Amino acid sequence: MESSISDLAQVIQIVVAPVFMLTGIAGFLNVMSGRLGRIVDRARIIERRVAILKNPEKLKISQVELKYLWRRIKIINRSIGMCTASALFVCAVVCCLFIGEFLLINLTQSVVILFVIALLLLIVALVSFLKEVQLATRTLQMGKEFDDE
Repeated sequence: MESSISDLAQVIQIVVAPVFMLTGIAGFLNVMSGRLGRIVDRARIIERRVAILKNPEKLKISQVELKYLWRRIKIINRSIGMCTASALFVCAVVCCLFIGEFLLINLTQSVVILFVIALLLLIVALVSFLKEVQLATRTLQMGKEFDDE
């Protein structure tokens, strides 16, 4: 059960690729959480505006914008969840690689399954992110400011 330094170095080399993937996922999570913060801030502004507007036309515009903002929040939240789950599966891959090497257990099938699941979750996260960006772009004109009454 005792591994040599060269065996350890080889395992670390194998583990580096998933760790780079974790770094990419962390950057992606940072971008998404920043977007979520800006969307929430905008929703709070619109909620305050809805509370004081008296013009029915402007009120309706603000309510529609608020509806889209909440939809965007749900989509980006789903994307963050999928991205986080992907990162957790990548961590599980790293653990399996170390455990398999040091306990001399063949975990190849488990590593492959965990890594494929991580990639699929990342794909879902990216598609959700794209959907949120498209929704934001489509509704860009809706956020045009107007004088509150």
